[in-house]
Formats: sequence, C-alpha cells, structure tokens
Amino acid sequence: MRIFKLLCLILLFAGPVAAQNDGGTIAAINTDQNDADIAIRIRDILSELGNYDDITVTVSEGIVTFRGTATSSLEASELGDLANRVEGVVAVKNEVTETADIARRLDPAIARFRARIEQFMTFLPLALIAAVAGALIVWIGLRIARARQPWERLAPNLFIAELYRQIVRIVFVIGALVIALDILNATALLSTILGAAGIIGLALGFAVRDTVENFIASVMLSIRQPFRPNDTVEINGDQGKVIRLTSRATILLSFDGNHIRIPNATVFKSRIINYSQHAERRFMFSLLIDRDADLGAARALVEATVQKLPFVLEHPAAATWIDTFETSGASLVITGWVDQNETSIVLAKGEAIRQVKQALSDASVAMTDSSQVVVLDRKSQAEAMAAAPQEAPEVAPVTPATDSDLDRIIDAEREAESSEDLLRDDALKE
Repeated sequence: MRIFKLLCLILLFAGPVAAQNDGGTIAAINTDQNDADIAIRIRDILSELGNYDDITVTVSEGIVTFRGTATSSLEASELGDLANRVEGVVAVKNEVTETADIARRLDPAIARFRARIEQFMTFLPLALIAAVAGALIVWIGLRIARARQPWERLAPNLFIAELYRQIVRIVFVIGALVIALDILNATALLSTILGAAGIIGLALGFAVRDTVENFIASVMLSIRQPFRPNDTVEINGDQGKVIRLTSRATILLSFDGNHIRIPNATVFKSRIINYSQHAERRFMFSLLIDRDADLGAARALVEATVQKLPFVLEHPAAATWIDTFETSGASLVITGWVDQNETSIVLAKGEAIRQVKQALSDASVAMTDSSQVVVLDRKSQAEAMAAAPQEAPEVAPVTPATDSDLDRIIDAEREAESSEDLLRDDALKE
C-alpha cells in the first residue's frame, strides 16, 4: 500500500515536467520565478556574446520578447534561435531592428580588423623565419644548378645539362615550399597547391600537346644523335646537309642553298636516311642496248669499263646485270661504288655513263630508246657518224667541289651564329 502511494506521488510531480517537454507541449502551470530565471539566463548569454548592449529582454508566461536595435539584421535574426534553445521558452517575439547608427555598425568591422592585425603581428615572426628558410634553400639550389659541373659532364650536350639544372631548381623550390609550410604548420595547404598545379598542368598539357611533343623529341634526338653537322641526310623527303639541331627544329642546307627547318617531332617520327654514315656509296643507272647484240659480252664490257674508272672502289666491286628484256631492247643495270668523302656521287655517276656510252660505241653495240623517233636526213649513217664529234676517252675529274663549298658555307654559318646547337662531334652515334 505504501509503495502504491509513493508511485502516485512520483507520477503527480513528474506529469507537469513531461507535459512541458514532450514534443513542444506547453506546461499547464507557470510561475513568475520561471520567467525571471529565463530572462536572467538570456541576458547573461547576451552579455557574454557582446554586440547586444542595446537589446532588452522581457519574459511573460514563457514568452520572450526582444526589443532594441542590433548592428546587423543577421545578429537580430540569431536572437530567436538562441531563445528557443533555453528551457521553458514557449514562444519568441523578436522586435529588434537594424540600427541606423553608422558608428555602431562599424564597431564589429573595426573589432575584426584589430583582431586580424593582432593575429598578423603574432604570425609575422614565424612567417619571416619560414620565408628566410625557404629563400635560403632556393638560393642553394640556384647555386648548385648554376655550376657547370657535374651537369655538363653527366649530360651528352648543353641542352640536356640545362634540363638537369631546371630539374634541380624545381626540386629545391618544392623543397623550400614544403619546409616553409611545415614551419608555419600549414602542410595541409601543400596538397591543395599540388592538386591545383596537377590540374593546371594537365590542362596545359592538352593545350600545348604539340609543343610538349616537340620538346620531348628534341631531348630524344639530342641523346640519340642520329646525324652530325655537315652530314648529308634525307628527312621526310627533304635532302640536304645538316647545319644544326636546336631545341625546336633540325636545320638543313639544301643543295640549292636553301634553309630547311623541320620540327623535331617530325624528325623523330620520320624515316632518316644518312648518306654520310659510311664513306662507301653506290651510284646506279640503267640503259637499253640492242636486243640482237651479244648480251653477255656487252654486260662484261660495261662492268669492266666502270670498274676501271679510277674513282670506283675495288671493294665493293662494280656490278652489271640484265634487268628486263623489252620490245625496244635489253635493259642493263650498272652500279659502282665510290668514296663519297673524296668523290662527288653525281659527277661520278655522270662520268660513268659517259665512259660506258663510249665503250659501247667503240664495240659497235647499239643503244636503243623506248621512244620512236623518225629522222628525215639524206646523209648516210656512216657519214653522220663520221661527222659527229668523238668524245675524249680521258676520265673527267669527279672531286666533290660542290660538297666542299657547301661544307664551308655550313662551317661559316655555325661559327657566325651564336644560336644553340645540340649536336656534338664527340657524342656517340645512334
């Protein structure tokens, strides 16, 4: 029985409290003491927050009323949220307006500015230490990168050496940035910076893809060195002598005396024919002889004639073979090898053709033509041959005078201009 009475008393006192806090239900009983406690609690909170000196708080039957002015509409709107969080508040009447006093409205901004000045003055010594440490590391990196050794000894050319120096500069700059941020306890900012740099770098990479491809090709060509200055090459259908290799293009001097600039990306991807890689070089030409002639004897005569020329090498030896048998005659292909450093390949070919024609004429072997020509002449063939001037059997000089002149032009241009050149005579050839 006593336990039952005790439970009834507990339920009697607990009922109003539960009714007040259950889902916003308003309590049936309210006292002036509760209103006073709520008012005191809200005033204490506002005094701690500041900026609410002109605000008055009144509480009646659990209803909180704010009156006065605030420095901003945001501060006035926050009063309702603050009062609703106090226990026992039934409703809030916010009659606070934004003040028109310029001085009061500027007070928070001035206070924030002063706080930032104080924060900056506190932060300034640490920032100076971080800046000095970063600058010292960057200075050390620049001094190391500016030195000639060991970069010029490690790199195959000056272009690669400068690339090594640039990598060293970037490494030291990043290291200085990391150390400075670590001193400032702001290393989390580094990931943001690197992420932004990565995105920007990716975007720039797509935007300047051709430039990047050309730069990488320049690096690879400067390492591989597929040709040397004055080498005779053919690149992408262009023939000429190499003047220089720059970080952007390969410059040739054509046999007409024109400059040819080929982007290094094109050079790297193209088929390169280097005629100067070996001293021995072969010339080739073909001719048609009478199909009724002794082809074996004619072939042996032509081959011996070419081999006897003083500028033709013994090894590899000259060769002649019957290529095709056509209606107009038999086609012979004649080849010979010369030392292109001492002999002009075009003059050697021309002189070989002249000597072969003379030898066949002396042996009464007729040379035919695929075209048909009708000649109206009353002179007999014997009279025409007698009247025709006989070519001298002596071998004409075939020295590479033109090539030597081009070499002198290239050497003079390389010495006169101070532009970069990635080619080195002592570098390993590919």
